[in-house]
Amino acid sequence: MKKFKGRKVNRKFYPYVFIVLLLSFIIGCVPSKPVDEEKVFPADRLLKKLEGNRRKIKTFSGSGVLNITSPELTAAVNFQVYLKKPDSIKISVYGPFGIDLAHGLVTQNDFQFYDVLQNTLFTGNVEGEILKRIFKVDLSFEDLMDAFTGAVNLTSKLLEEPDEYETSSDKFILTYINDDAKTKNVYTIAASNLAITNYKMLTRKNKKILESEFKDFRVFENVPIPYLISVINHGNEQNLNIEYRKINVNNEIETMRLLFPKDIKSVKL
Repeated sequence: MKKFKGRKVNRKFYPYVFIVLLLSFIIGCVPSKPVDEEKVFPADRLLKKLEGNRRKIKTFSGSGVLNITSPELTAAVNFQVYLKKPDSIKISVYGPFGIDLAHGLVTQNDFQFYDVLQNTLFTGNVEGEILKRIFKVDLSFEDLMDAFTGAVNLTSKLLEEPDEYETSSDKFILTYINDDAKTKNVYTIAASNLAITNYKMLTRKNKKILESEFKDFRVFENVPIPYLISVINHGNEQNLNIEYRKINVNNEIETMRLLFPKDIKSVKL
């Protein structure tokens, strides 16, 4: 048998050679981590993250264009909105050339709505269909606040397991079935930034009842906020579309009061 002569190794380096070989073996035995592993959330963790993001928004202000389409009204106006969670929404509506049209302040309990052209202040309690009469869309106070901030309230889902949970490289889809109401709620979330991009309330036969769509996200304090918002109430043929030009999040809002002229007419509803 032919022998090959090798270079003699200095014995004082043996411990270091052993350590290098041992580390190489250990590293080689560690399974490689999938590239998308960090993007995959268990359903409960995903819900907590989404609801945590929603709750980070304490104050909100924005300006842009508000489009309303309903059997009672079709209009597109410039607007400015201020929100203080959990209980105050102030909105101003402007016509062409910045003409004042109306200013409103809504809380969980009551409202003030000042019609500038008629110089009339309408006041009353938030009950029944009063918000529908003011905003021409059938939304609760909480839904209206979430609509303006481009959010979806998932508090009621935190202790529920979804009936269906679909995951892919670019989105997550959560589905909850309500047997009593014979409806299901479907939430679509972008995997890249954990933004809710679509929400649907459907019948069990997949007929749309309510749908919200969110686009053009920008990040504020690590929370994705949409600049384009669409809320469609299919049953009542009502569409609310919001296109923001400017948004501020969690800045101090000095006052939510409305200012009126002295000769104002007041009407209680």
